[in-house]
Amino acid sequence: MGTGLARSALRGHRPAFVGTTVAALFAATVVSASTTMMSVTGAEGVSAEVGDMAVVLLIGSIYMSIFVVASTMGTAVAQQHRELALVRTVGARPRQVRRAVVVQAVAAAVPAALVGCVLGALLARPWFAGMQAYGLIPAGTVLRFGWVTLPVCLGVAVVTSAAAALLSSVRFSLLRPARALGEATAGRRGLGWLRTLLGLVAVAGGAVLSVLLTKVASDKAGQASFVVLLLFCAGAGLLGPRVVGPAAWLVSAPVRRFGAGARLAMLHVRAQPRRFAAAVVPLVLMTGFGLTKIGMRTTAEHHGGSAGSAGEVWLDYVGTGLYAGFAAIAAANTLAMVSFERRREIALLRVVGTLPGQIRAMARWEAVIVAGTALVMGGLISLATMAPMLAQAFGSPFPYLPWPVLASVVGGTLLLAILATGLPVRSALRRRAITVVGATA
Repeated sequence: MGTGLARSALRGHRPAFVGTTVAALFAATVVSASTTMMSVTGAEGVSAEVGDMAVVLLIGSIYMSIFVVASTMGTAVAQQHRELALVRTVGARPRQVRRAVVVQAVAAAVPAALVGCVLGALLARPWFAGMQAYGLIPAGTVLRFGWVTLPVCLGVAVVTSAAAALLSSVRFSLLRPARALGEATAGRRGLGWLRTLLGLVAVAGGAVLSVLLTKVASDKAGQASFVVLLLFCAGAGLLGPRVVGPAAWLVSAPVRRFGAGARLAMLHVRAQPRRFAAAVVPLVLMTGFGLTKIGMRTTAEHHGGSAGSAGEVWLDYVGTGLYAGFAAIAAANTLAMVSFERRREIALLRVVGTLPGQIRAMARWEAVIVAGTALVMGGLISLATMAPMLAQAFGSPFPYLPWPVLASVVGGTLLLAILATGLPVRSALRRRAITVVGATA
């Protein structure tokens, strides 16, 4: 029964699995490139930083793969809540529901992993050339591609997708059929005491570790700051609407002055905190991670005249770009699926006389609110991560961020949110409103 449910979901909810496939493809590409680069670490003259970076990227990509696939699968599973609740009502057992979701995730991830393995081997070549250009790898070193990358990519894809699918489905599968059906219809209210407790523990752990790092050498503290950042972001993800809702309320307050579309966007975001929290959290991870990693370097250069060797800085920024890419995939997929789920709402607005231009304006303002909320939260998390270490090292808790860096982060976040929100809305506007209402009723 689980396999049949999986096939039905893959056929009936294909757009929902695009994000899972893209996330698995990106993860497999990074894993393949990292595994390939590890083959040169034993060569004479190769900097130890090369092996350390490859290992960190390999471990980080596994962690981020679970996080991103869990996020994308959570969106896909949410779209199936009604179907899953119905099969529970007619006698399906919780393990059959979980098996169906796991099969869906693995079926989407394995083909992507095969393609990603090839892409990673291609990506390793310019990465290798960049390391040679910065003197991290001697000019005579040869890059060799090994078949070991294929089982590694497949293993990571299967394990991470299965783990992420279990995380996204276990709670709903354990609900009683009547409650599952009610929740599928009306949505879930509240977070639950366990999730709230874990979120508070993660935030508290990040705060405590950030303070403890002030007593550690600056180079080791900078490396460990990644753990602090992950704890803060995990706390924001677990607390979800309890944190995102108030932040979105503050960000959206000034928006109401910009016309009817802005007011509609403000009301919709405030009325759906759980839905938009799922989109904000990956953006928070992207902005928080980017600002922290870049801010540590630019502040050190501003106060001390050097942010480290050119090769070290290059490696750090490459890793930052890859982690930000994971978060961007999760954010874009979630925003797109939130907009895709609203086909009927958009059609109803058109039926009652709302013009397409007003709907597009509403979608743009929603993207502005989501991006603004993510930037505020990501900035606060970044500041909380860096402040104790910067205060000890330079006497000031505030980082130095040149305006081009800030403009790039703000502009990139806003552009991602607008595209991921606007494209599905434009697609929905091309269909006749009455047809959409009838098809989704």
